[in-house]
Amino acid sequence: MDGRNSGAMPHGIELAPLAPPANLTAELVRRLAAEIRAGRLKPGDRLPTEQALMRQAGVSRTVVREAVAALRAEGLVLTRQGVGAFVADPSGRGQVRIDPGEMRSLQDVLQVIELRIALETEAAGLAAERRDAEALQRVQQAAADFDAAVEAGEAAVTQDLDFHRAIFAATGNSFFPRFLEFLGPMLIPRQTVRPPLEDPEARTAYLRRVREEHARITAAITAANAAAARDAMRRHLSASRDRYAGLAGRLEALDAAASASGR
Repeated sequence: MDGRNSGAMPHGIELAPLAPPANLTAELVRRLAAEIRAGRLKPGDRLPTEQALMRQAGVSRTVVREAVAALRAEGLVLTRQGVGAFVADPSGRGQVRIDPGEMRSLQDVLQVIELRIALETEAAGLAAERRDAEALQRVQQAAADFDAAVEAGEAAVTQDLDFHRAIFAATGNSFFPRFLEFLGPMLIPRQTVRPPLEDPEARTAYLRRVREEHARITAAITAANAAAARDAMRRHLSASRDRYAGLAGRLEALDAAASASGR
């Protein structure tokens, strides 16, 4: 030993203990968010590259990626595959949506339908009360397009979505269409949840029932009958809920049978 304090730092500086990795991520998020909110990083600006952020902040690639993911979740940045991360437009911030990848069970789907019943029932009533001639024509045309798609043997997912979108728009409340974006693909669960062993005839029969339900909703909105529109929408979505509840029961029975046979 040369007598010097081996624990002393050169040049008289002292470093505080490093924070846990999770805190490093949170701190990087805080600093970048502050730059964005202060306007030093403006909408459309590209964030520094991973390498630049690693060098400037003195953190690992993992910390940088976790921080960018957190900023994306907050709606502060958008990422483009192979290009980088960019500051988001403030008008689009705060939006959330249900990711179908998060729907891990039919119970999740049933909860989303329950949410739809609560909000879309009222949307149908408001559409009946407030629709003008143009909005009514869009609802009627969307219903007709759905009918044509079903008769053509199509899944009619796009047309189904358009029907509900037209009703949301007919409310005259700009926040109802935003609810559509919140739900994302889960507005029409059959595009992400496919019943096992469902034959084409059964699917067509189901879609024809949906067509009849749409017709009742459309008739009520056309008649400006808010109570009937709410009732028709509630019945429509309740039928969808019952369908998926039945599917959940059948799948549970199949799982139980498979477990029993494996013993």
